[in-house]
Amino acid sequence: MVYGYIRVSTKEQNEDRQFIALRELNIPEKNIYMDKQSGKDFERPQYKRLVQRMKRDDLLCIKSIDRLGRSYGEILEQWRILTKERGIDVSVLDMPLLDTRRGKDLMGTFLSDIVLQVLSFVAENERVNIRQRQAEGIAAARARGVQFGRPPKLPPEDFGQLVAMWERGKVSFADMIRRCGMSEATFYRRLREYRAAQGAKE
Repeated sequence: MVYGYIRVSTKEQNEDRQFIALRELNIPEKNIYMDKQSGKDFERPQYKRLVQRMKRDDLLCIKSIDRLGRSYGEILEQWRILTKERGIDVSVLDMPLLDTRRGKDLMGTFLSDIVLQVLSFVAENERVNIRQRQAEGIAAARARGVQFGRPPKLPPEDFGQLVAMWERGKVSFADMIRRCGMSEATFYRRLREYRAAQGAKE
């Protein structure tokens, strides 16, 4: 049996290029598995299902080695498990040398092992570079004053009146935070800020 595996890092990324490449090999759609998550490890539900389904002498096709994963050590270990322990052939479409059906003699195995190690290293190095670029981009944005995360929950315009009513016992605490649309922690934080501002005015 021939299987295909597709991986994209996020739900927003497009998998069409990988899917088209696999369908051109006439792989049945039911035999194509796809995960939409990071390649940092192999804890991926569809990949696990695929590996459980494959048997000795089956063929696994992937578009490029980084679609299998981006962790150098884990790619090499997973390749060893698939090819040596499970007896499954693997074909990397973008790198014909990485096709375990060819060159199963000593020289062929030697060459494919070298290529695999180089490409696995490149895949992990790119993952590290992506994380570094993201961290640098976030740091640069913060330096420009860009704020990340949800915007702070501001108190309503009549916050002072509501606080006064609550302090006089005319509004329950539950009703107070409901009217303010805040969590308990946010309410107390805004209350401290409000009292500090009132004290500064005095």
